[in-house]
Amino acid sequence: MKIRLTLLGLVIILFAFGIYLVGFQGTSEKSSTRTSTLEPVDGDWSGTLKVALVGEFQLQDTTDPITGEKSEGLYVIKDEFERLYPGATVEFFIMPWRNYVANTQAMMAGNEADVYQMPGVNDFAAQGLLEPLQPFIDQDDYSLDHFSENLIDGWKTIGPDDDDPVIYSLPFLGDARFIQYDKKIFEEWGIEPLSDHPTLDEVSEKAKAMTGVNPVTGNDNYGIYFTGTNDTSLVLTNIVEGLNSSWGEGYKWDEIELEFDSPEMLEALDWLIDMSSYVPSGIMNGQGNELWNTPQNNIAISINTGPGALKTLFAQGIEDQYGIVQNFKNEEGIGGTFSGSPLAIANQSSNKELAWEFIKFTSSPFVQSFLWEEWGNTPVIAEATEWESITKHELMLPVLEAMSTAEAPRYPWASSQPRYILQSKVEGALTKSLTPEQALKEAQQESTEWLRAR
Repeated sequence: MKIRLTLLGLVIILFAFGIYLVGFQGTSEKSSTRTSTLEPVDGDWSGTLKVALVGEFQLQDTTDPITGEKSEGLYVIKDEFERLYPGATVEFFIMPWRNYVANTQAMMAGNEADVYQMPGVNDFAAQGLLEPLQPFIDQDDYSLDHFSENLIDGWKTIGPDDDDPVIYSLPFLGDARFIQYDKKIFEEWGIEPLSDHPTLDEVSEKAKAMTGVNPVTGNDNYGIYFTGTNDTSLVLTNIVEGLNSSWGEGYKWDEIELEFDSPEMLEALDWLIDMSSYVPSGIMNGQGNELWNTPQNNIAISINTGPGALKTLFAQGIEDQYGIVQNFKNEEGIGGTFSGSPLAIANQSSNKELAWEFIKFTSSPFVQSFLWEEWGNTPVIAEATEWESITKHELMLPVLEAMSTAEAPRYPWASSQPRYILQSKVEGALTKSLTPEQALKEAQQESTEWLRAR
């Protein structure tokens, strides 16, 4: 029997999960300074479209408490879509990143949104909860050529009735992982900047050389930083790619073969353990890099870094202090976790046509430039490399390159249990409660058992 939630019950549940309802009102009284050349779309678009997003978005304008930078709210997207589709109303639900998977699962169980920001698209498609998008693409003869290279293939995944990966979502927010370094610290130590595609040996040698008392400032410096929690398994698998190997192969759960205990994985873990001698204390608690992306930074190199804080760095006017180069790559120039957030349509939605129009709309230059310029989200369309708002920031071009050379199709296990099993074992090796060999053997065995039990 299908359970329907009352509005009061839904509000109580969503607030318990930390999900905020921010879009029930009509057209905002605010007005944006942005102009649009898009023309209204003919058709009967009456109805309410409910969109679930994840992150720090707000409907109204906000001011960054650190930089004082103002960001226009999501009313800009709401108002423009409602202008283009007369009769349509958009409601946004915003949930925090913490527990977003459980929050999304709860919303989908109650059929409470039509469109979902879906970084975990693999898991939700596998449950049969998402609408395949290829029929909509074919119906409109919709070209995907305007998206940045690698993104369409990267987000393909498999539903319960699919033999091969297909399109269940389209790119919305871009993301990438790269190596970032402090040029000022390099100069103070007299070390050559990192090459555009550094090797493990280069990073190791330079990190070791810049750990200690800075010869110019007299302050303690640390050669390298990586978090000891959450993403260390992804750091490790990228190091493996730098050794021209891989985490394993396969896409369907029953066909995946993991290589967590390979010689290259052991070499990568030994490298990571060696580098742990040159990091600030606190990495096992996700701490130690509090000065990163500030003028007072004390870390030379940060590996597996993302673009989330770049907007703050730009606002401080210190982007010339930092450089960005590529993550470790294999011989084909591929490496790093494929990441970001696409948009998908819930298969229970009763408003799929309008949901599809919204997804197309979000890949327009109007929306993508808004998300980048106001919220610092990496754009997902190819033309962004030519925008003045991108090219004036030297750091953004290598970010976009990193996005186009990440491993795709994305790691099938990146948001599932094998990742977290590997993570716990790597943490054990870093804290020396497990030997590297023992950690990887246990990760291989437990992850394989989990896969076979699915």
